[in-house]
Amino acid sequence: MADPKGFLTTPRETACTRPVAERLQDWSEVYVPGSLLPIISKQAGRCMDCGIPFCHNGCPLGNLIPEWNDFAYREDWTAASERLHATNNFPEFTGRLCPAPCESACVLGINQPAVTIKNVEVSIIDKAWDNGDVTPQAPERLSGKTAAVIGSGPAGLAAAQQLTRAGHTVVVYERADRVGGLLRYGIPEFKMEKVHINRRIEQMRAEGTKFRTGVEVGRDITATDLRKRFDAVVIAAGATVSRDLPVPGRDLKGIHFAMEYLPLANKVQEGDFMAPPITAEGKHVVVIGGGDTGADCVGTAHRQGAASVTQLEIMPRPSEDRPAGQPWPTFPMLYKVTSAHEEGGERIYSVSTTHFEGDEDGNVQALHLVEVAFEDGKLVQKPGTERVLPAQLVTLAMGFTGTDQENGLTAQFGLAMDARGNIERDASYATNVDGVFVAGDAGRGQSLIVWAIAEGRSAARGVDRFLTGTSALPYPVKPTDRSITV
Repeated sequence: MADPKGFLTTPRETACTRPVAERLQDWSEVYVPGSLLPIISKQAGRCMDCGIPFCHNGCPLGNLIPEWNDFAYREDWTAASERLHATNNFPEFTGRLCPAPCESACVLGINQPAVTIKNVEVSIIDKAWDNGDVTPQAPERLSGKTAAVIGSGPAGLAAAQQLTRAGHTVVVYERADRVGGLLRYGIPEFKMEKVHINRRIEQMRAEGTKFRTGVEVGRDITATDLRKRFDAVVIAAGATVSRDLPVPGRDLKGIHFAMEYLPLANKVQEGDFMAPPITAEGKHVVVIGGGDTGADCVGTAHRQGAASVTQLEIMPRPSEDRPAGQPWPTFPMLYKVTSAHEEGGERIYSVSTTHFEGDEDGNVQALHLVEVAFEDGKLVQKPGTERVLPAQLVTLAMGFTGTDQENGLTAQFGLAMDARGNIERDASYATNVDGVFVAGDAGRGQSLIVWAIAEGRSAARGVDRFLTGTSALPYPVKPTDRSITV
C-alpha cells in the first residue's frame, strides 16, 4: 500500500486548467503544463490498495491501477510505466479522453472523492515519454503471416500493435489522409494535441507496422483483393454513420453533422487550411446533442469566435449526485461541466427540435424547439412551450447508428450484420467470414475509447490464434460484455 493514511490525510486535487480568456485564444490543451507534477505522487498515495480493487472491473482494459499508483507514489516512474503498458497500448490517449469509469468504481468513492486515477495515468505516461521509457518493441522473429487492419482509430491501432509485436506483418488501411481515425479528426486539439498520436505512430512504424493512408477499403481496394493479399483481416472501421434529424428544414445550408464540422477545424491545426470551410465565426451556433461530441462542438465554436453557443439535449438534466438506480460501482450518468462548458454558452435540457427556418437564399437562420417530458415511458411535447433560437450554424451531435455500409466494405466481405447496424462476431471476435475479424465500434456500436483499445487487444489475440493455432496475447474483454457502454 502506497500511503496507509493517504486517503484520510490527502484531499483530492486534479489538474489545473488555464484561464478561459487565455485558452480561447489558442488550440493548445486546456490544462496548465506541469500542474500535476507537484501533487501527483500524493494523489497516487490516496489509493487504498483494496483487497478487491473494483477499479479493475470498472476499466475494460483491466488496468493494474493499485500497482501503478504505488509506483507513482514512490516516484518509480519506469516501473509505473511498465505496469501501465502491461494492459494499455496508449495510456496518453485514455488519460486525456476517457471518462474514467475506473474512478466511478473506486472503493474510496463510496463515501469520499475517488482517487484521481486518470490524472495519475496521464502523469505516468507523460513522464515515461520525457524519460525515454517508451521505446519500440519489435518482435524477435517474424511468423511469416500477414494481417490487414481496416481503420486507424484506437481499436485498429491497438490490434495492429499487438499483432506486429506477435511477429506478424501488419498493414493498417486508413481512408483519411492521416493516421488516427476520430482521434485525429474527431477529437479537438484542445482536448488532445496530435503530437501524442504522431509519436505513437512513429513507435509503431519502428516496430514494423505499415500504414496506408488515403485508401478506402470497398472503394479504392476491394475486399476480394485484400483477402488475397493477407492471411487475416481486422475490421476496425468504427461506427461512423451519424444519427440524423429528419425534421422540416433539415436541407438548409448551415446544418452539418458534427463529423463534418470538427474535422475541418482539426485540418486547420494540421496546416491544410488557413481558415475552416465551415466556421462559427460571428454566428449564433446551436449544437444538438448533449454528449461529449456536442461539447467538442461547443469548445470549437468558442475558439472560432461564435456570437453565441447553445447546446440542446432531449433528455432531462442528469443529477449531480449518483442516482439511486446507478449504485456504486456502476458508471453513473451525471451532470458534467467540461472545459468547453466552462468557456461559456447555454445548455438547455428536455427539448426537441421541431423544424428549422431559413432565409431566401436557403441558409438556416433559426431553430424551433419545444419542451418535452416522459409520460408512461413515451416522449411527449408540452403544449405552449414552443420557442425560437437564432441559428446560423447548427451541428448535429446525436451519436452514431452503426458502421458505414455505403462504401461496399461490409457487402463485399459478405458480413452478417446485427439489428443495430453493427458487424456480428463470435467470442474470438471472428465474423461469419473465415479469417475476418472485427473490433471496436464497428462490432460494438458507439462506445468508449477504453472499450475500443480493449477490443483491439482482444481481437488481436483471436487473429493470432487463427494464424498460429495458439496465442500468448492478452484477452481483456469478451464481445458480449456490455457492462459499461454508452
